Amino acid sequence: MENRILELWSVVGHSAALTEVLPKVLLLLQRWYPLRRILVRQIEHAPPVVLTIAMASSLEQAATAESIAEHRLELTESEMRDVAAWHALRQPIVTHGGIDSSHRITRVLPPELAGTWLAVSLGDPEYCEGIILFELDLDLPLEQEELEFFRAASDPLSSAFKHDRQQAELKRLARKADEERRTALRRAGRTGHPDRVVGENGGLRIVMERVALVTDSDVPVLILGETGTGKEVVSKAIHTRSARRDGPFIRVNCGAIPPELIDAQLFGHEKGSFTGADQARAGWFERADGGTLFLDEIGELPLEAQVRFLRVLQDGFIERVGGRQPIHIDVRIIAATHRDLAAMVRTRTFREDLWYRLAVFPIQIPPLRDRQRDIPELAWYFAERAAVRFSLSPCHPTTSDIELLQQYPWPGNIRELGAVIDRAAILGEGKTLEIRTALGVFDSSWQSSSRQTAEVSAKSPSSGLATDKATQDWSLDNAMRRHIESVLQFTQGRIEGTKGAAALLKINPHTLRARMRKLKITWSEFRGGHSDASS
Repeated sequence: MENRILELWSVVGHSAALTEVLPKVLLLLQRWYPLRRILVRQIEHAPPVVLTIAMASSLEQAATAESIAEHRLELTESEMRDVAAWHALRQPIVTHGGIDSSHRITRVLPPELAGTWLAVSLGDPEYCEGIILFELDLDLPLEQEELEFFRAASDPLSSAFKHDRQQAELKRLARKADEERRTALRRAGRTGHPDRVVGENGGLRIVMERVALVTDSDVPVLILGETGTGKEVVSKAIHTRSARRDGPFIRVNCGAIPPELIDAQLFGHEKGSFTGADQARAGWFERADGGTLFLDEIGELPLEAQVRFLRVLQDGFIERVGGRQPIHIDVRIIAATHRDLAAMVRTRTFREDLWYRLAVFPIQIPPLRDRQRDIPELAWYFAERAAVRFSLSPCHPTTSDIELLQQYPWPGNIRELGAVIDRAAILGEGKTLEIRTALGVFDSSWQSSSRQTAEVSAKSPSSGLATDKATQDWSLDNAMRRHIESVLQFTQGRIEGTKGAAALLKINPHTLRARMRKLKITWSEFRGGHSDASS
């Protein structure tokens, strides 16, 4: 008997899961005993339940496996005490034809079982964790030596059972951790792989091919594209796919820094270098050391700051405001802008030498109106993000929703699409996406604007640097001007208030007025003959 137990230990020691162990155990034991099937049932204690978790059988018995595996039985406290008392004795039980009144423990057997079965408990000496059942192909009672073998077999079989349960628990915890990670990513506005870019196999395929070419080097990258096209997303993709992925990724909006604070923000300052500098502070360049510095809206950088920035690109050293010692930095520069820097160089509002330094490897991102095939995937992505952000049941766009979205010109590009999907999710209250309603405020104007934009798009280059006057005329400013004018027409010149243009455009009224002044839009031309102080 000892040799048989050693062979059994060898079989269970070379397999990880019970689904792999049981067939091998069945083949081994069939060499010595007339067995048909083996079942393993797990006993859960809170609440007390017994259920089948694994099974091995001969071919003629395989048809009944599914019905037996579905059997689940809730136990009473009295029945659990009977199981514990039987386990303490460590004695196998033989039953005939399913329930046997002489052994109360046999109620844990599935009622479908007929024939002769031998039950052995599994687990530590003090704690019953399961039961293994052997169907015997015989009518005569087992000899004492045979019963003793199955009692001794409980040790290697218990070891296999516990190992299987531990692996199952580890997998459960791994799935839970993965779900928590994906939930955290969705709450942060990201789904799937963190460096995945929506549309990288569609409308951004050429862009991502250029990204792949430049990730292994440290040359400066200049990303060009209209507002809202995803320049920061592409810059993060360059960073996360490069050797600097473990370093910091620092984003700086050059247009949001007051001119008098640019030096201190970019290069840092020493204590006492100016009024209010009560302590030393590292600038953005130092914070990005070893990683990537993303300078968004580089076209907004004043000429004075451009000179100092150029020196950093040339020498790799900075000096803090009020400091005397140069500080070496190791930073990869990625710049982005929606402006036509080549035209700015010609008008001397952007330094030519800095332009040549930044434009070593330009990447042009196409507007959303030129990426129609990406809209379904983007809409799906934003719908899932909205469900998490607003604690709503997830709803996805229908075919008609996608068709409607693909007709819209999207002057605000992907950023505007995300806002529309957010609005549609809120309006739908977790039951549907109200895409038509979310876009309905523009019904009277956006379709004609869409046709105009489509004509413009057909004439505009999809990639490369804008260098001629015709391309400049069809810039983002002109698209933005047409969009603002269509909203002002809809609101009859009203800017503020819940029904004003600023509310519909989701921007501050002061920001809208400043934008209108820049674009030379006269709001009074759209006032429908009424006077309103809030306009």
